Amino acid sequence: MAMASVRSGLLRTALRGGSRPSAPPKRGFASSSHHDDAYETAKWEKITYLGIATCTVLAFYNLSKGHPHHEEPPAYSYLHIRMKEFPWGPDGLFEVKHH
Repeated sequence: MAMASVRSGLLRTALRGGSRPSAPPKRGFASSSHHDDAYETAKWEKITYLGIATCTVLAFYNLSKGHPHHEEPPAYSYLHIRMKEFPWGPDGLFEVKHH
C-alpha cells in the first residue's frame, strides 16, 4: 500500500513537469488588463473638472434669477383679537410695543 502511494506521487510529479517548483500564476486584475492607469486618471480628472464647472454655472444661473416676492396679506382684524390682557402686559412677548 505504501509503495502504491509513492508510485502515484512520483507519477503525479512527472506529469506536472518534474520536480521543479512551479511559480504561482500572476494575478491579473480586471482594471489593469487593457487600460493605462495614467489614461484613466486623466479621464476622470477631466470629468471632475467638467462636473465642477457645470455645477458652478447652474448654481450661478439659479441664484441670479431671483425669486418672486408676494404682496403682503391684508391685515384682518380677527387675527389678533385679545379678549383679556396677558400677564406680562398688553402686548405679546414678540410684538412691537406700542406704549
